[in-house]
Amino acid sequence: MAGFINVNSEVTDSFYRYKMPRIIAKVEGKGNGIKTVIVNMVDIAKALGRPPAYPCKYFGCELGAQTQIDAKKERYIVNGSHDGIRLQELLDGFIKKFVLCPECDNPETSLMPHQKKKIIGQKCAACGYVNTTVDMTHKVCTYILNHPPELSDSAAKNYVSKKKQRGGDDGEEDSPPEALEEDMEAAVQAMSANGKGGFHDEKEFDDWCEDTSADAVARRQQDLTDGVKGLTITVELEKTPHERQELFYNYVMDKKREGNLEDMSVAKEIFDKAVQLDINDLAPLILVGAVLTENVLKEIPLYKSLFLRFLHVKDAKEGARPNERAQKQLLGGLEKLVEEHKGQLLNKVEKILYVAYDNGLVSEEVVIEWSKKATKKFVSRELSKEIRAKAAPFVEWLQNAEEDSDEEEEEDEDDGTVEFSTNTTTVIKPMGGAVNGSANDEDDDLDIDDI
Repeated sequence: MAGFINVNSEVTDSFYRYKMPRIIAKVEGKGNGIKTVIVNMVDIAKALGRPPAYPCKYFGCELGAQTQIDAKKERYIVNGSHDGIRLQELLDGFIKKFVLCPECDNPETSLMPHQKKKIIGQKCAACGYVNTTVDMTHKVCTYILNHPPELSDSAAKNYVSKKKQRGGDDGEEDSPPEALEEDMEAAVQAMSANGKGGFHDEKEFDDWCEDTSADAVARRQQDLTDGVKGLTITVELEKTPHERQELFYNYVMDKKREGNLEDMSVAKEIFDKAVQLDINDLAPLILVGAVLTENVLKEIPLYKSLFLRFLHVKDAKEGARPNERAQKQLLGGLEKLVEEHKGQLLNKVEKILYVAYDNGLVSEEVVIEWSKKATKKFVSRELSKEIRAKAAPFVEWLQNAEEDSDEEEEEDEDDGTVEFSTNTTTVIKPMGGAVNGSANDEDDDLDIDDI
């Protein structure tokens, strides 16, 4: 998978809304017949909103090489041997000259060539800015003028409708180039009239321009923001599982640096992000690595609301029920945490599991099942055996707790507590519900050390 990159290479934000595929270049042939095929030129062009022939011809002009274009077979070729890195650099130049809006730097622009005047205009749908002419010194401008972009169906219908309103022949329709020229002619005349690069009479040219008032621009930008959310999600879902897990880890770390992970609204945002990345069942392991430290006994209650969102599933018939897969990932994360702080935490495994259980993060069934077999999925098999050995008293207590619970409640009715007694430790369990806390684990194949 080639991966996606920002359309505007100067933007480093990984959540930048405008993405495009990275160029895939394939060198074919030998000697004088050597050539470079741009395998995904059509996909790149769709992301840029330009005909694929434009950037291909741009490459030819920049490299001084001939190009071969077969639109039906989607074959776009530049003669000679050229690597993808070099072509990507050239594509950045094309984007800056013919795609990005000079006013707002967004790639929501369309080209408006005017063959008679030999100029190419540019209009931005994001901010409403209209550029009367792009840099016409580049050789590819000649090709664009001679091969103007086709009008979209909606634009073509709108143009024909306007032509009929002006008294045009019912049986004759201008070709797309003529339609573009007429729109461009109107724009040029309007801009010349006021000398400010804007429209002299917005009502007269309402079929070409948009309201550029501050409120209108703000509304359009909000509409664009809402409209591209689906695109952003699609781009993220196309990443590999490891890349999505890394995105989630970085997202959680950013929230942690802000210092409000215990906030309920932040917990919801983190959960929504995991769902968006399609790793909500695997997120607990990542959360353990990002949130918990050697002070895990105090941190589990502190971040309970965050962890619990992942560890239980709402069922319309049964209500909330344990998410066994997520809880297993949580236990795997705790194993990793013990490995990282072995000196401080190995002898506290029993207490850690009890706090997780007491705060509702893991169910009896999941803990008992986990204890039955050591695995090298999260830590070495040897350490996995040690951890389960340390957990044995707690597991034994869980297994016997149900049959002893009635007797224990009667014995401790006076002081309001129940003693959890094992061969190695005694923990006082408060009556009246769980204490705030939470925990999480991640995918079976995910290793926190790789993030």
